[in-house]
Amino acid sequence: MKINFSISIFLFLSLLACQENKQSIKIEREHYHHAIDKLTEVMVHDIFSPPVASRIYVYPNIAAYQTFSDKSEKYFPLTNQLNGLQNYEAIPVQAQLNLNLASLIAYINVSSELVFSKEIITNYRDSLYLEWKKINPVEFEVSKKHGIQVAEQIINWMQMDGYVETRNMPDYNIFSEDPSVWQPTPPAYMKGIEPHWNKLRPFVLDSASQFKPVPPPEFSLEPGSKFYKELISVYNINNTIRGAGDESEEIAIARFWDCNPFVSVNKGHFMFADKKISPGAHWVGICKIACNETEADFKKSVYAQTKTSIAIADAFISCWDEKYRSNLVRPETLITKYIDSEWLPILQTPPFPEYTSGHSVVSNSAAEVLTDMFGENFGFLDTTEIPYGLPSRKFNSFKDAANEAARSRVYGGIHYDSAVFEGITQGSNIGKLVNEKIDFLNTNAKP
Repeated sequence: MKINFSISIFLFLSLLACQENKQSIKIEREHYHHAIDKLTEVMVHDIFSPPVASRIYVYPNIAAYQTFSDKSEKYFPLTNQLNGLQNYEAIPVQAQLNLNLASLIAYINVSSELVFSKEIITNYRDSLYLEWKKINPVEFEVSKKHGIQVAEQIINWMQMDGYVETRNMPDYNIFSEDPSVWQPTPPAYMKGIEPHWNKLRPFVLDSASQFKPVPPPEFSLEPGSKFYKELISVYNINNTIRGAGDESEEIAIARFWDCNPFVSVNKGHFMFADKKISPGAHWVGICKIACNETEADFKKSVYAQTKTSIAIADAFISCWDEKYRSNLVRPETLITKYIDSEWLPILQTPPFPEYTSGHSVVSNSAAEVLTDMFGENFGFLDTTEIPYGLPSRKFNSFKDAANEAARSRVYGGIHYDSAVFEGITQGSNIGKLVNEKIDFLNTNAKP
């Protein structure tokens, strides 16, 4: 018995010594961005609508941020700052907890609950688990447990945001003889997507209608009316752009900011989707570029992505609230019926009402929070669209990029001027609210 006891003590001490010699699992900014890229890849594969994509981005980021923020002197947790996030239970810190690792695990586990192709995420996660376990099994297990516990709490909060209930609500009713009302557009004539998105719980907004824009110009096909002037302007601008050829700057801008996951391509008798990222994904990519250029550490990168994705998510809730309130017809429908039956917009018209412009709202909301984090004159080369066959574009600031994104919708022939101008104001107001209402950084913390 004495021999066995001695052997047991020896083995225990040997294992302990072995563990002490194990290196810590290093989790950097690049690992987080790789997980975001994997989620984007799955969303493009699964073809999620832009509003749904914004929801898929925001919850994993919040889970990752919440994992370390309630243990941090520098970052404030989001508990009691985001709508409905009041009952978050703090999880005790255990020895050998790696908060960066736990944060990444929380991100991946929440991501897996939000996509159709869950196995792509779980296979990716499991391959990382095997790698981390080899490096430091004890640190991995402690961090995994912590990350999963945070993920479960965020998932429980997520499931109460109203999304599930909207899956059983009726489709948009397209039967109307009113010429001002939105109608499905070619080539797929898809029904209006997410008509009940305004019923989701916002993150910072007090309601979907908090920044309700002024109504669009009164519908009229009289040549002297404001509405008709905006309609004919879309027609003339597109014809002028086409006359300059495919190499024109306006066409390059329109295509760069297209970000329409629902583009349908006809080949003979077949129709298929030309898969692209959503507008929110483009700004998530810009946030990644800013983090890389400033060499942000892991936690600052998570913070930046979380703040950006919250602004984007609330922008979609606000914008979609107005889209199905005003329910305004797209330029393509009116131009082909009343002006030129052969006309086509440069971009394919997305399947939802016109007012306000989603790109204008989302881009300006994101630009406000990114400017707050990285500065007014943050110049950058936007390489986000390179994987999708488009060249990079250079911008002098986030607001410069947001204004071009807004302008691109008129160039593309899918929005009137008012939808763009009012969308810019709507989005800026949302971004400013996120900046003012959420305390992320403890400015009194030691550097």
